[in-house]
Amino acid sequence: MDPESLFYGRALARIQFLMVFLSGAGVIAAAVRGGWRWAAGFLLGAGASCLNFHWLKRMANALGAAATGRPPSTRVGVIFGLRYLLLGMGAYAILNFSALSLPAAFAGLFVPVAAVILEILYELVYAGT
Repeated sequence: MDPESLFYGRALARIQFLMVFLSGAGVIAAAVRGGWRWAAGFLLGAGASCLNFHWLKRMANALGAAATGRPPSTRVGVIFGLRYLLLGMGAYAILNFSALSLPAAFAGLFVPVAAVILEILYELVYAGT
């Protein structure tokens, strides 16, 4: 395995670990702040954003495979197109039919962003080692 692939693989593994850690910490903080409705809302938002991250990762892998000559499957394209529809339907359900906290669910959507920012900081600090 070439060093560049190894570097990106390790960074992706750290981001995924950070997403799980931040989701758990966020659920605990939301439960302390606003009770079970906030915790469930944050968990729902974090779960949706982590699922979206997973789908994006699969799409990037499929496009990388397409660059080497293997065409991407139709399923990957359909999921890529439907992900915004699914996330929008989830937000609509939270807004209209759920007692879960919308601000907590919205905050949960930023879990991958926070994980990527922490990975950037990690790389900045440990870039020389």
